[in-house]
Amino acid sequence: MKLLDVRNLKIAFRQDGQLLPAVKGVSFDVMKGETVALVGESGSGKSVTALSTVSLLPESAEIEGSIKYDGREMVGATWKELRRTRGNDISFIFQEPMTSLNPLHTLEKQLRESIQLHQGLEGQALHDKIVELLDKVGIPDPESRLKSYPHQLSGGQRQRVMIAMALANGPDLLIADEPTTALDVTIQAQILDLLADLIRSEGMSLLFITHDLSIVRKFADRVNVMKDGEIVEAGRTDELFANPRHPYTRKLLSAEATGKPLPVPAGAQEIASTKDLRIWFPIERGLLRKTVGHIKAVNAASFSVREGETVGIVGESGSGKTTLALAVMRLISSQGPVVFLGDDIQGWKSKQLRGLRRDMQIVFQDPYGSLSPRMTCEEIIAEGLAVHGVEPGRNKREMVAEIMTEVGLNPEMMHRYPHEFSGGQRQRIAIARAMILRPRLVVLDEPTSALDMTVQVQIVDLLRRLQEKYKLAYLFISHDLKVVRALSHKVLVMKSGDVVEQGDVDQVFDAPKTDYTKALMAAAFEIKAADGAAM
Repeated sequence: MKLLDVRNLKIAFRQDGQLLPAVKGVSFDVMKGETVALVGESGSGKSVTALSTVSLLPESAEIEGSIKYDGREMVGATWKELRRTRGNDISFIFQEPMTSLNPLHTLEKQLRESIQLHQGLEGQALHDKIVELLDKVGIPDPESRLKSYPHQLSGGQRQRVMIAMALANGPDLLIADEPTTALDVTIQAQILDLLADLIRSEGMSLLFITHDLSIVRKFADRVNVMKDGEIVEAGRTDELFANPRHPYTRKLLSAEATGKPLPVPAGAQEIASTKDLRIWFPIERGLLRKTVGHIKAVNAASFSVREGETVGIVGESGSGKTTLALAVMRLISSQGPVVFLGDDIQGWKSKQLRGLRRDMQIVFQDPYGSLSPRMTCEEIIAEGLAVHGVEPGRNKREMVAEIMTEVGLNPEMMHRYPHEFSGGQRQRIAIARAMILRPRLVVLDEPTSALDMTVQVQIVDLLRRLQEKYKLAYLFISHDLKVVRALSHKVLVMKSGDVVEQGDVDQVFDAPKTDYTKALMAAAFEIKAADGAAM
């Protein structure tokens, strides 16, 4: 039985008196109890298609075609009909729970609103329903979590809360829009297993939207591949993976960071190192702010990174990866030596450190969040030059044009703003901003996790080229172990603030010593190694 039936769907957005097509005649269906995947790169029309099912698109959108849910037409449906369907019959799980959950409301309040709206429960019955939902999605000791706020939960727990909200009213169709992209590999595996169990036990259908085909292979019954607003190929998962017909599908399937960086030359200069570095944050209470304990973010971390070398730092959210890198850059306080270019800079003041900032730069995970929307590409890239100065005999625009070309951007686009670039282009701008100062050490904090697989490969190749040309030292923080292996020479594995294992990347990946590292590797490569069997 067809639960969702989409036929010849066309969506365009009005902008400056023009209609810009986003979806061009898409047709697909979802049967009861089935998992169907929509895959493709950013901008292919996946999310727009999903949001149109219950008219969640902005007023500037114009929709043609037919979207039938359980035989009821959703295109042109009344507000009353849409309200009954949203969250009751069709529920959504979005990519980033921190932006989807209200930071000012407790978990209990956020779950209560949806249940009261659709079921009218009150009092103890409502309370029991909320606890039951949190327990169902694997929140430990759910009763004690009711008064918690989103920021007090880990990324995986926040995503579980989003799933609980989606399940609150027993929907028949669950639409999951990139629900695991921002999660660590072990948490990603847990969320996927949870969704699979819930679909079986609740008898739901799932429309799964992602750019990661390795997840689809394990998870979906059927796949629809989207490109430029059209479905270019569709079929059963096992058949499509075994015999992809469209060139774009073959491109997506082959998009994976591979290869290795060039070996580090013998005698390469040590750029940065730490010895038993400790980062503890005091817990202060009372009127006099007395220290009653510590949050032990990093315990006794020791490592070094040389010229032309990449040290990968891996571990789950909250393990201390980013905290360790920020301490090396002296952006947060720590205890223990931090040696940079031969000097222990641990006790240096801000004025002393200012001269070193040119030599240490950082590229963040989300390029859209780290780029000012009010500055042009040229202004963003040249921002560091205003502080550290322009090379003698050069002008600022000339240097910006040169680095833009080097990172694969057209210098003629330097007058544009961040929203006028794709995700991959924005990340190139962030890399250009760091590289224009010709640093010695670059911290790369999840620089590929928000990007499509094909764009990930391009960014990894770019980082390799820049490292080879300028002998850069990288600290590469990531939860994508395939990318870590392709880019790193050495790897540190962190858990709860401790470095539980470190060594050459091949040694750690091929023969992990600790149970935690083994679990990370299993979670990272189980999805890829799946045989494509339907759920």
